[in-house]
Amino acid sequence: MTERCDILISGGGIAGLTAAAALGAAGFDVICVDPAPPVTERDADGSDLRTTAFLQPARDLLDRCGLWARLADHAAPLQVMRIIDAGGDRPEPRVVRDFDAADISDRPFGWNLPNWLLRRELVAHLDGMANVDFRPGTATRSLFTRETQARVGLSDGTRVSARLVVAADGRDSPMRAAAGIGTRTLRYGQKALAFAVTHPIAHDNVSTEIHRSGGPFTLVPLPDHEGSPSSAIVWMERGPRAMELLRMEDAAFEAAMTERSCGLFGPLKLASRRTVWPIISQHAERLSAQRLVLIAEAAHVVPPIGAQGLNMSLRDLGALLDLATARRDALGDAAMTEGYHRARIRDVELRVAGIDLLNRASMAGWRPLRDARALGLSTLHALAPVRRALMQMGLGVR
Repeated sequence: MTERCDILISGGGIAGLTAAAALGAAGFDVICVDPAPPVTERDADGSDLRTTAFLQPARDLLDRCGLWARLADHAAPLQVMRIIDAGGDRPEPRVVRDFDAADISDRPFGWNLPNWLLRRELVAHLDGMANVDFRPGTATRSLFTRETQARVGLSDGTRVSARLVVAADGRDSPMRAAAGIGTRTLRYGQKALAFAVTHPIAHDNVSTEIHRSGGPFTLVPLPDHEGSPSSAIVWMERGPRAMELLRMEDAAFEAAMTERSCGLFGPLKLASRRTVWPIISQHAERLSAQRLVLIAEAAHVVPPIGAQGLNMSLRDLGALLDLATARRDALGDAAMTEGYHRARIRDVELRVAGIDLLNRASMAGWRPLRDARALGLSTLHALAPVRRALMQMGLGVR
């Protein structure tokens, strides 16, 4: 049996589901498949306890495709990004610098939402779209392309003929492999712990990134949980230390994370289970092939620093959406896929390289390197034009 559609999306994570919503809203017939059903409950096994900060351009894209209206009430605004160097002999702040969105805009930097909730709302949104068919529990198995179409084999035996295939199927993308596209990968020996906490001192919509060694410890505002201020935490450490932390009893872990947070929010209490994943940098050598484009982690993976990960993915989607709508009659042809590669590759390479440097600086264990990091933070913040330029670059508006 062969089915037909305009666009087949391989991958039903947040990026893939958002792509299905955006391309469906643009009038394309879309099939989106993913081998695993999305976990849409906070405390269910396998739920994604990370959060996503939608920066201003990403929020505008969500608004454009009709998604923001159902997400806005769940979002915590991020007005200030606070960077703290705690690289002295004791885990306490020695340099504190605030980057305030008011310096460059009348809006917050972004809005933070839990990933499990995003999946819930995205799936509910797609359920109401007649031209989008989301098939959880179905994987892509094969890819065969010609000048006029792509044929994709699915795990349920179905074959789909599509004008364009969008690979949003993760860092080990099967569609990227089927197209013969290689990757460049850097490994750090780090892992990241993700979990939610409550704390007695309010976060005041400030995202706080604390640097000591091993990697950043980042607290991102969440709405109150059971009447207490709440934050999502991503704690990056070298692999053995991260696994030691994962195995700790709750009381010992809470003491360790409170110390690592420099006690800035009072005693931290776990408000979720802990999850862990490896940290790498990776980008595809090309972002397109015949009748195929790569987005999100199929195209690039970066450490979770500066809210760049999914926002890079949504910049991919924005470029793809513009090209697809402008070349509707030539959807997926060589000119379009090559245009997508050219539109995105330079930004991807620059951001992967920049975040790699930031991560290596945050990992520094040798005291002189930590001192140099603190001095660099103070110097960059003190130069107002440089500070504003860095914030605009982080948002992706320059």
